[in-house]
Amino acid sequence: MLQQAADGAVTDSQETTKSVDTSVITELGDEYTNSIELLKNRFRIDYNVEEITMVFFREYGSAPVVLVRPDGSKLFQGRVDEERVEWYDSDSFDMITIKNPAPGPWQAVGQVLPESRIMVVSDVELTAEPLPDLLFSGEILKSTAYLTNGGKAIDVNEFRNVVDVDIEFISTNNANYDNFGATDELIATFKDNGLGMDEKPGDGIFTGQFNLKIAPGEWKPVFRVTTPMVTREQEGTPIILEENPVAISVQLDDGNIGYHNFIIDVDRELVEIQSLLVDGKVRFPNGDTQNFSLTEGGDQAREYQIIAYEKGVFRVKLTAYGTTVNGRDFILDVPEYTFLGKGPVEPEVEDPLVYGEDPIVDGTTPLLGEQQEIVESMQEQTKEDEIDSDTFILLIVAVNGSIIVLGLLAAGIIIILRKKKASPVAPKAKTKKADIDDSSLVLDEKPKGLKRLFGMFKKKKQNEGEK
Repeated sequence: MLQQAADGAVTDSQETTKSVDTSVITELGDEYTNSIELLKNRFRIDYNVEEITMVFFREYGSAPVVLVRPDGSKLFQGRVDEERVEWYDSDSFDMITIKNPAPGPWQAVGQVLPESRIMVVSDVELTAEPLPDLLFSGEILKSTAYLTNGGKAIDVNEFRNVVDVDIEFISTNNANYDNFGATDELIATFKDNGLGMDEKPGDGIFTGQFNLKIAPGEWKPVFRVTTPMVTREQEGTPIILEENPVAISVQLDDGNIGYHNFIIDVDRELVEIQSLLVDGKVRFPNGDTQNFSLTEGGDQAREYQIIAYEKGVFRVKLTAYGTTVNGRDFILDVPEYTFLGKGPVEPEVEDPLVYGEDPIVDGTTPLLGEQQEIVESMQEQTKEDEIDSDTFILLIVAVNGSIIVLGLLAAGIIIILRKKKASPVAPKAKTKKADIDDSSLVLDEKPKGLKRLFGMFKKKKQNEGEK
């Protein structure tokens, strides 16, 4: 047993009594006042103590404390008998374990925090809430706990920053369950920092968030408190982790409805269906996402219509909220559900060629009303195209013929002009008036130019006719 030494206060009737700050001393016995300033960090160890672990909290960055034995000898960090003394120091505290310490008054010399108290660690334990009787694989669960030392709650804030508190699940290796041979799983780490699910920092209540994304089966919970030098473990009663109670199915679109019917139900022997609420997210084959919520109660399974606008793999992630049959509210992380969906049916285009032939053109396939109209329209269009083509050909022939005729006329004119220039001009014979008779009288003058040319062609034809 560790007791606090109560050295008598030395006073002088003629001197003024001085008040001394005793906040750094652990009072395990009667209250006392120490008037000797240098000895204010004194504590007593009883003769029957086999091992003691002490924690000294000091100013950040200061040197480790020095322990003074009852005989005046000193213990320094780094210069101790490792078989009997174990010393761990950090920037803000020293944790020291001594086996078979010398009984009597001890002293700690160092920059111990004024608001701190020398803490003797005897039996640190984690006292946690009992786990629920009905737990599901994938459940997210909040749990609280607090630390005790020798059966009493620890109210030293600095000490809560020194320890790590967690819960681990260890498989019982029962061959009748799915977790047979599973590895150990760290389920939760408890914090007293006001973050996450912890309600208030530094209130002495540690809060842990269980994430039971592990295989269902039989597990043994182990509560663990870890300090730089000491680890305490406490095993709980084995529990059964039930399978995820949410059942999912989907009715695929047949190409005519336009959506996939997504159905969500629960194991109604474990969960009240009326309490089921769902938050979900759909990831479409092209990578687009869509959030949805189902908040309407009722005895029927929840349904959600997923648009089937594309073929491929659809992924749906759910978070379910509900109440167990024994009245406990739960939050459940449902495993991702995937399915392969078809997109909308595209209109089929029939190939008119069957075995290399067109049955419509060949007349081997009877025509329906609409098909007959289409064929007649195509035939009329073909006839119009043929008429237009004939007209176009005649026009081309006429134009080309006109060009040829004009070319021949121009060539004839050029030839006549050249001959005319080349022939000598004969002197005009003098005719006597007496020689003029009726046969020599002509009303018209000789033709010129084109008339002469046409006249030559006419005479040529007349001569050919006479022959």
